[in-house]
Amino acid sequence: MTELINKTVLPSGIRVLTERMPHVRTAAMGIWVGAGSRYEPAPQHGITHFLEHLFFKGTEKRSALEIAQAADDMGGQMNAFTDREQTVFFVKVLSTHLEQAVEICADMLLHSTFATESVERERQVIIEEIKSYEDAPDELVQDLFAQTVWNGHPLGRPVIGTLATVSRLTRDDCLAHVQRYYRAANVVVAVAGEIEHEHVVELISRYFGSWDGAVEVMPADPPVPLADVATRFKETEQVHLCVGAQGLAYDDERRYALSVLDTVLGGGMSSRLFQEIRERRGLVYTIGSYGASYRDGGLFVIYAGMSPSAGPEVIRLTFAEIEKMKQESPSPEELARAKESLKGSLMLGLESTSSRMMMLARSEVYYNRQITLDELIARIDAVTADEVQQMVIELLRPGRLSMAAIGPFRPDGKLDGELREAFRQSRGSAVAR
Repeated sequence: MTELINKTVLPSGIRVLTERMPHVRTAAMGIWVGAGSRYEPAPQHGITHFLEHLFFKGTEKRSALEIAQAADDMGGQMNAFTDREQTVFFVKVLSTHLEQAVEICADMLLHSTFATESVERERQVIIEEIKSYEDAPDELVQDLFAQTVWNGHPLGRPVIGTLATVSRLTRDDCLAHVQRYYRAANVVVAVAGEIEHEHVVELISRYFGSWDGAVEVMPADPPVPLADVATRFKETEQVHLCVGAQGLAYDDERRYALSVLDTVLGGGMSSRLFQEIRERRGLVYTIGSYGASYRDGGLFVIYAGMSPSAGPEVIRLTFAEIEKMKQESPSPEELARAKESLKGSLMLGLESTSSRMMMLARSEVYYNRQITLDELIARIDAVTADEVQQMVIELLRPGRLSMAAIGPFRPDGKLDGELREAFRQSRGSAVAR
């Protein structure tokens, strides 16, 4: 590793990574469990997110209130999130409180009771969360797009689950899922801050010492993308639209070129899409692009929100910008600006203990080695204009492109038809060129 970054694999299989940041007075710890929504059986869709909630609802010696009070007593921040491949429990505290934080997390993960009344109460909380999510079309359309591209694959399912699947989950389902995936060899613990590696290893060994076991081979069917269109009616003032295609897996070496492409095309206020469609035309309030990567696939998405009448024109202009990038690579000035923007965002983002902890864990989980900041900067600097152009040509080929939209699509189908036709014509004109 390095002088400041260290790794130890405990006899149980838990991987412990630390980064010492001597200039701070806090510590951020993340416990990364290789349990995400893609590994769920279809009838239990949403169980991983359900469990993330339940771990906070009481242990053999603490109630849910006492868990919350213990975090508050340290002046710390404690939370968790679930994504498609990981569940992460994280805490940020003063370095002097790290031992208490480790003990609380160990109590939650090893001694939660999953009491029947807690399961039923949290089920209602998650049902309300799903309803809230259904009322956020700008978020909902992202999952609709993933379902459109990866129709039938677990990566295409929303992490939160559905009302139907969450309603039928049982306590026994939860216990079985924990037994299968919450095993020591499936865990990475990352800590960044004012800490010493040996002390962290001793704490994890002491409090997580009873955790053991490995997981079965994880399901590994890669997602097979479809080029399709999906629209969904919702009584909204705007149409929320996603256009894009399958992107790159986490370990694809072309990911640096994709990051530069994202920045040039839709990654900020100076990006081509923002300048052309919002600043020059005033057709949208929000437009941008982003990439999402997983072990064996990813998405590259352009998102926009606009008045229904502007939808077809926004689609045409978006395709026009894509085609411009296919015909002509970024200028030296534009390429340099994108690289500096990327490097600046990266370095500013890594100033906190939380972001350093995230980088430690992601490097271990997805690359099985530490990718340093210097390496990241060097790889970004090495991206050429031709590589960016080639990425557009390969990734956004007409036959790969999909669209998802949520908006006030009336029963007569006029708006729905106009959007679909604009997408078809724009994609078709790209083929013709």
